Amino acid sequence: MNTTGIPGHELTEDLLLRELRHLHQTRNETFLHGSPDALREHTARTFELEQEYLRRHPERDVDPRRTRDGARGEPQHA
Repeated sequence: MNTTGIPGHELTEDLLLRELRHLHQTRNETFLHGSPDALREHTARTFELEQEYLRRHPERDVDPRRTRDGARGEPQHA
């Protein structure tokens, strides 16, 4: 993978979380206004760091409303 930045597996927990917050905060702006290269890089880096987070936290808390079955119990909005 040719993304920029420190490889996810080398980041401390604090830096990993900081980087993920930043990527999530800048996603919409990059999607709407970034060049194709910027969007591709942003997508790749986000995926890399999200996968690293999941590797470190396989038992993370999952909100039941964020599952397919849980979402089916919610009222539908048009």
